[in-house]
Amino acid sequence: MNATAHLQMRQTIVRLLSSMASAREINQYLERFSQLDARRFAVVKVGGAVLRDDLEALTSSLAFLQQVGLTPIVLHGAGPQLDAELVAAGIGKRTVNGLRVTPAEALAIVRRVFQAQNLALVESLQGIDARATPVLGGVFEADFIDPDALGFVGRVARVELAPIEAALRAGSIPVIASLGETASGQILNINADFAANELVRVLRPYKIIFLTGTGGLLDANGRIIDSINLSSEYDRLLAEPWLGGGMRLKIEQIKALLDQLPLSSSVSITRPDELARELFTHKGSGTLVRRGEKVQVHASWDTLDRARLAALIEAGFGRALVPDYFERTRLHRAYVSENYRAALILTCEDGLAYLDKFAVADDAQGEGLGRAAWQAMRAETPRLFWRSRRHNPVNAFYDAECEGSIKQPEWKVYWYGIDDFAVIERCVAHCRSRAATLLSTQEALSNRGEDRARGEGVGSRPTVGVMPAKAGIH
Repeated sequence: MNATAHLQMRQTIVRLLSSMASAREINQYLERFSQLDARRFAVVKVGGAVLRDDLEALTSSLAFLQQVGLTPIVLHGAGPQLDAELVAAGIGKRTVNGLRVTPAEALAIVRRVFQAQNLALVESLQGIDARATPVLGGVFEADFIDPDALGFVGRVARVELAPIEAALRAGSIPVIASLGETASGQILNINADFAANELVRVLRPYKIIFLTGTGGLLDANGRIIDSINLSSEYDRLLAEPWLGGGMRLKIEQIKALLDQLPLSSSVSITRPDELARELFTHKGSGTLVRRGEKVQVHASWDTLDRARLAALIEAGFGRALVPDYFERTRLHRAYVSENYRAALILTCEDGLAYLDKFAVADDAQGEGLGRAAWQAMRAETPRLFWRSRRHNPVNAFYDAECEGSIKQPEWKVYWYGIDDFAVIERCVAHCRSRAATLLSTQEALSNRGEDRARGEGVGSRPTVGVMPAKAGIH
């Protein structure tokens, strides 16, 4: 496909996705992903149940990624299919510590089932003109775990990337079976989750995706948990009485995995037909698990890195703060993530908390960090009011979080925890008359001219590597 045709297809796909989110939001993710090395985009682990029940949706989603220039690395299991074939052969299923016992008489069946499932996915992809390469061996060198207890079951000793890289260089999706071989060539059955984890540790991809029938991790009421910030929620989750053993093990495995990966890595658990929504929208569709950052609370500007905080806010609004912002703003509380990728600034106005600024770094969009900071703030702030420009895209979030709002010509005023109408009137009046703390474009140009006249460098405040942000409050 030439560059013009690729651009036209990309534009068409953005339009098709526009029902999920804004074109700007979708392009933001496309640009972010396309800047990655091909093998660092995503590892997609596919369970055998998905191959059995959702093959068409899986094929469509993987082909879509390839069409927008993204090539996932796919690794699959075949649990349900193995169960059926082994029962048909008169071999009962036994497990030890969650691992399938694989006796010698089952090994030929294991190999045949994995081969059949691998080729079914590859042929399904090729049937809709997607490029895919079967990888049935040569990736996982393995050792026996316990031949006496488990039989021909292995643990990954080494990952060989050559077959994967060859497929990627050809622009083809590598479809990998979770089978291993010993150094002498003996085939071993490897648990697909463990194989995926070892592959991820070597590749260190930006995205790790588990495709399941449930579409995510479920809470006590059977609803999908939209995001988990392990830094702030892990201990609380493990203490929940409703957390079943299977989900507990999954969360523990994910944490162990993410602890060894860059902060930008994440695990998405979703359904095949929701993969595009999970990858290309802030809201997502399943459960997004990040190692995350702790949200720290500050009661004084002195405990904050003002340069980093200002860089985050200014990037979010695309405008500079007034020069004396920190001097004129009497801080009540600041909720700031440890790496300055999300921040909420609160002041106290006539005895009430006012949300003055809310910004989330661009590279933190969609990972739940802004929501984690918001929840930390809300847990300590029973009453709050704030304002936001009428057409701010973040207003959909505020509409869901507030208990009331009033539209003004320029602003929309929000509040929660306030039910006295006289107090609400004072809040609205404050928002109407509150002085701006961001320079207008003309003021910024004027200041730049004065800096040049004085011989001072423009933009002398260091950005400390903060990415562009999406801000919520003026």
